[in-house]
Amino acid sequence: MKLNQNRTPPACIWEQAGVVPKKKCTVEFNCQDCKYHHALQKIATENRRLRARGIEPKGKRGRLVSWEEKLRLQPQSRRPCIHHMKNYIEFRLCHKHYHCIDCEFDQYFNDQFKVTTVLKPVDYTNISGIAMPLGYYFDKGHTWVKIEDKNTVKIGMSDFASRLFGCFDEISTPLIGKPLTRGKEVFLVSREGKKISFTAPVNGVVIGVNTRLSHHPELINQAPYTDGWVINAYCPDLKNDLKHLEFMDSAKSHMDHCVNTLYDILETESQIMAADGGELGNDIFGNVPSLSWERLVDTFIHPGP
Repeated sequence: MKLNQNRTPPACIWEQAGVVPKKKCTVEFNCQDCKYHHALQKIATENRRLRARGIEPKGKRGRLVSWEEKLRLQPQSRRPCIHHMKNYIEFRLCHKHYHCIDCEFDQYFNDQFKVTTVLKPVDYTNISGIAMPLGYYFDKGHTWVKIEDKNTVKIGMSDFASRLFGCFDEISTPLIGKPLTRGKEVFLVSREGKKISFTAPVNGVVIGVNTRLSHHPELINQAPYTDGWVINAYCPDLKNDLKHLEFMDSAKSHMDHCVNTLYDILETESQIMAADGGELGNDIFGNVPSLSWERLVDTFIHPGP
């Protein structure tokens, strides 16, 4: 997937890092094919090897370091993620000292946004049978946000919610152009007359809806993070909106809490012991008649402050 295709040539990574005074990128940040990048990288590597042997390189050429080394000298608050430097995402800090191979976000971004246009996550975390894709943001009301292109996102329902409430009869989505307000209703699902309103995890405006859901609501249960997405939205202040969502470790921790809470409810209301390490199945509400729909909604979808 190419992002921000119609933009003026941005500053080269080496200029952004402060290694060179002025250089525009003309290869869409495809550094592996850039002769300029390889030339500077070669000089920086030679200088690093000389210093490791106790020899200080001389002249202007000898002062050159790699862009990664230059940025590592900055305070952490001034080390932007490489994907922000490439103008693909809003501002994000680098927490891995530019060792991108160790970064979960980098792996997710490369696999999801650059290699393919097929909207399928590469890897999942499994929490008692509940799937959580790496790189997605989660709201405590069990909607998710997936960054598409800078301020554009997809929004859908979590695997936990789809398993908890089972198969839906109908999914009502907003009209294109409708404003979204975080915490206000964004889409409505129903099952045999029982309804759930899911709230918007971000502010913005609807720019697309998944029309397949009108005829195939089961997609939310079969593929909640891919084919079962619900709406596409433009979020002008996405950077700040994401601060209110759970991501990576915090998302896993919250999901673990939800699973344990559900186990407690199952044991209390149905005498089903859930402490044996088993995984949660599909259509939990439908398979446990004693469960209260309203209690499940109040506990997990509208949990309050």
